Amino acid sequence: MTSEAVNKKPKVKAIKKQKPKKFKFSPGWVFVYIIMLGLVCFTALPLIYLICTAFKPLDELFAYPPQFFVRKPTLKNFTDLLTTVSGSSIPFTRYIFNSLFTTVFTVAGTVVVSSLGAYGLVIHNPPGSKAIFAVVVAALMFSAQVTSIPTYMVINNLGLIDTYWALIVPKLAVAYNFFLMKQFMESFPRDILEAARIDGANEWTTFAKIVMPNMKPAWATLVVFSFISNWNDYMGPLIYTTSQVMKTLPIALNTIAGGAGTIARTGAMGAASLLTTMPTIIVFTAMKAKVMETMTHSGIKA
Repeated sequence: MTSEAVNKKPKVKAIKKQKPKKFKFSPGWVFVYIIMLGLVCFTALPLIYLICTAFKPLDELFAYPPQFFVRKPTLKNFTDLLTTVSGSSIPFTRYIFNSLFTTVFTVAGTVVVSSLGAYGLVIHNPPGSKAIFAVVVAALMFSAQVTSIPTYMVINNLGLIDTYWALIVPKLAVAYNFFLMKQFMESFPRDILEAARIDGANEWTTFAKIVMPNMKPAWATLVVFSFISNWNDYMGPLIYTTSQVMKTLPIALNTIAGGAGTIARTGAMGAASLLTTMPTIIVFTAMKAKVMETMTHSGIKA
């Protein structure tokens, strides 16, 4: 072998980075984007107005003609919310705690119950599974108002009225939540489960370490839907609780709006509305990517 052959290095072709394609603007696309941007701004107007109202001083709240945007932002409405409502027998922080406590436990419970039920029904396919699923589908036809009286009778006979259990237990097994998880479980690859069983994993290990991580888009969507419905639930606390100490934020908003000194409480009402709305926006924003992935795979139109 000659010295030239030794010193000769093989030529390696450099991988050229593909330049991103430049989007060619055309009058048609510019018009489409202008329309879409206008629709987005129009849709966001209620949220913008809610934020502005929460920070408006009292003179801007009652200004005529009404002002859409806030000119002199203030935090006085939030302090008034705590001081004015705390002047009653129940502080506002108690309503926040009730909503957070019941919503978190309800969301966690319904995810576990729906996932376990779908796993057992689809993977193990017990006798009568088709009949069970038919009952679940039939339950989707009934509205919450139709089942409210039987549910109240069950909760009352169990002695759970005016407790946290009354706000959590009826929402753990929801037909729609089970239906959503069951449809996703249908497409779960069985080869992965068989490989886990061959490796010696039991059912709980398979469910917790294999099924649930791979079903993240489905239960993330379930978290969003369940959180929004339970956080904004008004009828449940109104029916199943009797004492003011067990009420939640939606009930508190009604109390603030209809209490004595309504004019003085207008700013506090705006602050309370913002505090009630923000958690749902935060949860949806955090789970948005998974929700869109769920819509894509399941064929559900957003």
